[in-house]
Amino acid sequence: MSLADQDKRYGLLIVDLQNDFLHPNGAYARGKTTSVEAAALPARMRPLAQAIKTRAQGLVCASLFTLWPNASGEPMVSPHLLSKRGFLKKGDFSPGSWGQSVVEELKDTVDVCVQKVAYSAFFNTQLDWVLRRAGVNTLVVCGIVTNGGVASSVRDAHVRDYDTVVLSDGCAAFTPAQHQAALDDMASVAQVMSCAEWLGQLSPLGSSFGSSLASSLGSNNSPSAGA
Repeated sequence: MSLADQDKRYGLLIVDLQNDFLHPNGAYARGKTTSVEAAALPARMRPLAQAIKTRAQGLVCASLFTLWPNASGEPMVSPHLLSKRGFLKKGDFSPGSWGQSVVEELKDTVDVCVQKVAYSAFFNTQLDWVLRRAGVNTLVVCGIVTNGGVASSVRDAHVRDYDTVVLSDGCAAFTPAQHQAALDDMASVAQVMSCAEWLGQLSPLGSSFGSSLASSLGSNNSPSAGA
């Protein structure tokens, strides 16, 4: 689906930029699964989140990966995830906890949060209902990881007929190769562009505006993540 600019109603989906993934005191830092590239994303996304709210009157949504506790208070972790992230323990990504929350750099820009239990921000959440209720038809996606939560959410957005944009330098994966392969794959169902390119299209100042932000947003289009 491709919409004329005047018909676009924007939403920004921030996938899993949470304290337990990114903060030095979070669960993944405790498990020594960290990444400089992933940690840089919140600062890069902040001006974009602000722009989508002020320039496009858009909605900013964040997905929160959540480990729901069982009757004993222990997190219900899927066997697949536990085999890869054996350091996860009671309290990690718990509903309403500091670790589950959006990172501080972005917290005040987020309008709506949805709690998710799998890769996609759409699976078993109210994201689609919220977006449609807000009139969103064009979804801009960023976050972690490119070939996991981002890719799954983008494909789910596509099958729900959202016009979808993936921010190439607004995402990160475990390796640059995985990141680029995921971007190449998502190009079949979404527009893939840098943060500065998208801001340049959004701004009435045109491409010169996007160019002026390039240095602050960073020029690396192939970040890798440890989240």
